[in-house]
Amino acid sequence: MPWLQLILTAPRHQAKALDEALTAAGALAVTLSDAGDEPQLEPAPGATPLWSEVRLTALFADDPASASQMNQLAQDLAEGLGVEPVIGRLEDQVWERVWLKDFKPTRFGERLWVCPREQAVERPGSAVVALDPGLAFGTGHHATTALCLEWLDGADLDGKTVLDVGCGSGILAIAALKLGAVRAIAVDHDPQALSATHDNAAVNGVLDRLTILSPEALAEPRVEVLVANILAGTLIALAPRLCSLLLPGGALALSGILAEQINQVEAAYRPWIAWERPRLREGWALLSGRRLGDSAP
Repeated sequence: MPWLQLILTAPRHQAKALDEALTAAGALAVTLSDAGDEPQLEPAPGATPLWSEVRLTALFADDPASASQMNQLAQDLAEGLGVEPVIGRLEDQVWERVWLKDFKPTRFGERLWVCPREQAVERPGSAVVALDPGLAFGTGHHATTALCLEWLDGADLDGKTVLDVGCGSGILAIAALKLGAVRAIAVDHDPQALSATHDNAAVNGVLDRLTILSPEALAEPRVEVLVANILAGTLIALAPRLCSLLLPGGALALSGILAEQINQVEAAYRPWIAWERPRLREGWALLSGRRLGDSAP
């Protein structure tokens, strides 16, 4: 069914009060999003970071009483904030599928392709990941994910076990299996990400070689390859733990790191990792290196 929609932009410190006012006025759902260009990739568990400027989108039932309440609220907000909210009508959609309109088959490196389930890539020698991220992060179109996919495409994965920390849609673990890894372990604290990873692995025919876990359920495997696409602060905090999971000589790739954070992240891992030259894209970095001797973190 259709909905009535009210959209307004406000500074961060007003977002909570406006959210509560919209809900009190009868909004059935209120969504907060970035009003500018200030990405929040993967917050820590329990954290709810907001942007400096927040766009609030409220949905109301499409009936006369709701329309009257919404219009009165819009008038009050316009007078109080000095900003005219945008009011419109929104037709219902299968929201989980809306992303497909901009998601096209894309190549990463020499032979790795990522494409929607509904589209096929027929290229000899290609490794193809058919993906439906659902509501979990990760189609390969963000610079950090693209950097990780390109790194995996060039890595020696044949016969190796790969650990993907912060798996999101499962794209990196599935890509590793398609590129020759014998086994992969996908870890995420978000149950929705674990569900999306399971579904995507099943579609790609690799579920029997993939272990999907919450961080708490991760035992003490030592793997030949570890990739983590999460935020720099989390990567720094996890440095001893991640290094303990990597075999001597094993390959490590970290992303979700802004270019100005490279030195901090490298320093946190330097007792155990010999770093290679960073790879940069759109202000983001991928750090890769090899695990040094068997000294415990």
